Amino acid sequence: MASQERQGKRQRLFVALDLPDKIRDGLTAWGEGELIDPGLRPVRPESLHVTLVFLGHREADEAAAIVEAVRNLSAPPVLMKLEDPISLPRRRRAAVFALPAPSPATTDLHHGLVDKMVTAGLHEDDGRDFWPHVTVARVRQEGRRPRRPTAVTRRPGDLPDPLKEPFYAVRLTLYRSELQPGGARYVPLAQVELS
Repeated sequence: MASQERQGKRQRLFVALDLPDKIRDGLTAWGEGELIDPGLRPVRPESLHVTLVFLGHREADEAAAIVEAVRNLSAPPVLMKLEDPISLPRRRRAAVFALPAPSPATTDLHHGLVDKMVTAGLHEDDGRDFWPHVTVARVRQEGRRPRRPTAVTRRPGDLPDPLKEPFYAVRLTLYRSELQPGGARYVPLAQVELS
């Protein structure tokens, strides 16, 4: 946590549900055979998660308060499941491939977490609909044209049936996102076991 306390530096923060190791390992194995188009940049296995609340850029003192708020959370394990990959946006070239993760329990946890953060003055609800999902790959940019994704010709295939079975997510983590040339790196700042 010492690196988190870089005084005066804004930090990009979000709270996420971590996937169980068995699910992460399964997604990694699936991705080795399916996320192979040269235009895709697969998400690192340790970065596979379901974002619950994106908190944006925060000052160090705000980050410390958010760390404390997350550590004081209490919630039961969350039952969820994964579905086959979809591309986003749907009507243009794909920029991202994600696995929908429909789960009433995850949606309830999202709303409860947003309410706690808003009440504590640590977040402003943007009113957007919550869509639980796991991002599995981002699409590389095309040549020198900024913000235009490369065309993906080899789209990822469906998940194997065992990865579509329901499972429990048992850990909530506050992450700092560090943007790097090879993609974002997520540093855990606080974790809560759901029990």
